[in-house]
Amino acid sequence: MPRDSSLTRTRIIDAAAKLFYGQGVRAVSVDAVAEKAGLTKRTLYYHFKSKDELIAAYLDARDQPNLKLFAQWFEASKGPLPARIQNLFMNLAQSARHPKWKGCGFLRTAAELTATPGHPAMKVSARHKTNVEAWLAGVLETGGVKDAAELARQIVILMDGAFSTMLVHRKTAYIEAAGRAAASLVRACQR
Repeated sequence: MPRDSSLTRTRIIDAAAKLFYGQGVRAVSVDAVAEKAGLTKRTLYYHFKSKDELIAAYLDARDQPNLKLFAQWFEASKGPLPARIQNLFMNLAQSARHPKWKGCGFLRTAAELTATPGHPAMKVSARHKTNVEAWLAGVLETGGVKDAAELARQIVILMDGAFSTMLVHRKTAYIEAAGRAAASLVRACQR
């Protein structure tokens, strides 16, 4: 792929990310993405065969940056492992206080596409959640936690539940409470 083509593809994904995250994947048309990217619809379809492929690319572009952000938050925190895990939730709470925060883009997209389980974006969302769970399991294993994979799954459930509840109530107290629960679980599972 020529360099210009790669830059154009990135420009389309960036425009789609702003619109999809802000308004939802179903509400945003391909025309709106093309306009936001400053391109023609034909150019957009040159790079993406369908809107479905573009939605999957938008989420795929968020996977590694989100994991990297979690790792940065974890590495920057001090103290014992339970406090460091709780700090992940406190950082999420801080992010949720931003006026443009609209929750987890992976969960919101999955909710919109629930009737189409084979959608490529559903596969990307599932892979991302698996990646988060695997990263957490590695952190917990290194920290001496028994049954690290099971605990990582429980922490992801707390996190995703808190994301959903915060969308309903618009109160970060829910993710802060989930962080305290995660820290308690870590303490209980340390060897």
